[in-house]
Amino acid sequence: MNITIISVGKLKEKYLKMGIEEYVKRLSSYAKIDLVEVADEKAPEQLSEAEMEIVKRKEGERILAKISEGMHVIALAIDGKMKSSEELAAELESLMTYGTSKIAFVIGGSLGLHEDVLRRADEKLSFGKMTLPHQLMKLVLVEQIYRSFRIIKGEPYHK
Repeated sequence: MNITIISVGKLKEKYLKMGIEEYVKRLSSYAKIDLVEVADEKAPEQLSEAEMEIVKRKEGERILAKISEGMHVIALAIDGKMKSSEELAAELESLMTYGTSKIAFVIGGSLGLHEDVLRRADEKLSFGKMTLPHQLMKLVLVEQIYRSFRIIKGEPYHK
């Protein structure tokens, strides 16, 4: 299975990088993981609705350019469907067995994802109603993907 995680912005925090690298290393025996970072759009703190739309559109265009034909796209969004770890594992297993071997998870920037990206997504996934920094979300996501593979293989993993 090939899993691509497309995220907006460059990860700078060393502790997050180290955590992500650890889970990517652990995942290497289960799947090929490709981390793709697209540039975030520079913008001032206070933006009008129109300016926010422009920023999200530009970031969205960069994201869409990284999605290849035939990828099953899962967009992370607050209004997406919440799943348990077991449900996510079951979905990944089903995709591997009956769907596609290429999955892309998409993490938007600080303003979220543009509507064009959400329309391209095959589904939206939520990790809860709380807003999390997108850099931290990447760490949480790779941990959950790792947990999913442990569940799929029937290997022990703390609950």
